[in-house]
Parts: sequence; C-alpha cells; structure tokens
Amino acid sequence: MALWLDLLRTPMAAPETLPLRAKRRTWQLLCLATALAVGLITPLRGLIGSAAPRIAALLIVATLLQSRLYWAAKRRADDKGYPGNGEEME
Repeated sequence: MALWLDLLRTPMAAPETLPLRAKRRTWQLLCLATALAVGLITPLRGLIGSAAPRIAALLIVATLLQSRLYWAAKRRADDKGYPGNGEEME
C-alpha cells in the first residue's frame, strides 16, 4: 500500500471528548476575540476610551492561559492512547 494511503488510514490523535472539545472551542473563540481586539484597537479606543487596551491585554492573558490548559489536556489525551493504535487504554 502507498505510504500516503497508510498515513491517511492511521489515526494521528486521540478522539476528542466533550470536555476537550469545549476547551478547544473556548481557545478558538479567545484567539478570535484577541485578534479582533488587537486589530480594531483604534476604533475600540474611540468607543470605550482607555479601557480598550486593558480589555485587549486581558484577552491576551486569557488566551495564553487557555492555550496552556487546552494543549496540556490535548497532550494527555493523545499520550493516553486509544483503541486501535496499538497502545492500551488506562
């Protein structure tokens, strides 16, 4: 069988659980909110004044924290193994 076909048939990550999916979606929304807040900082500053940079900074910190939480949970799920990858589930 061709190598690329083997790679397509080989799972690369553990199946996503509901809590992991929630963490991923929260992370994605925080990334989007951070990008919008930083990208639109000038109009936001006009609307809400000096609170705009504080909000952007808060979003950046929240995104960093959520990134750390999500990637740690994702790594644990991938390291645990799953049926069919040759490893035993704990």
